[in-house]
Amino acid sequence: MDTENRTWRVGALAEATGLSVRTLHHYDEIGLLRPGWRTTSGHRQYDAADVRRLHRIVALRGFGLSLAEIGQVLDGELTDPRALIRAQLEVVEEQLVAATQVRDKLLGVLDGLESAHEPSAQTLIELIEVTTAMNRTLTHEEFQAMAETRRRLTENLSPEELEALSARRQQAMEALTPEERERMRQARESLLPADG
Repeated sequence: MDTENRTWRVGALAEATGLSVRTLHHYDEIGLLRPGWRTTSGHRQYDAADVRRLHRIVALRGFGLSLAEIGQVLDGELTDPRALIRAQLEVVEEQLVAATQVRDKLLGVLDGLESAHEPSAQTLIELIEVTTAMNRTLTHEEFQAMAETRRRLTENLSPEELEALSARRQQAMEALTPEERERMRQARESLLPADG
């Protein structure tokens, strides 16, 4: 298929990229990604140039830039690249911290498996959550789906498993310094979708 001449409606582009329709609508509303044209009935139609711009938006979003900053970069309004480099450096440093946390969690799961202790469902959920969220902000749909999965799996835990989980969380929180707790709070907030 000739993708250079192809067009995508908003739903098809959302499905192809893994972004939500709501996100694409938001990008259009703020002027970050306007579709190349609209059908006579007003449906958004994106072309290859729009897809290239969307790729740049997603890449810059991965560096932790705000949507306003991304617009400035794409429109050539950012005069001092040092601020962008500093922002990227901060994101990389945060990713290193997150990667270390994932590594430590994986080592703990591996140690448990080597001791013939199967990791709990909650441990695996937390591992998936940290791994998934490490490199990007979640969409509203992903955030809600993750919360629903956690709720559903928690409901399936026995009272003893819930008590053990609560105790492990309490111990983990008590082991953190106030600075680490604040970083954790900020990291959780950064996972929230930016468009709502």
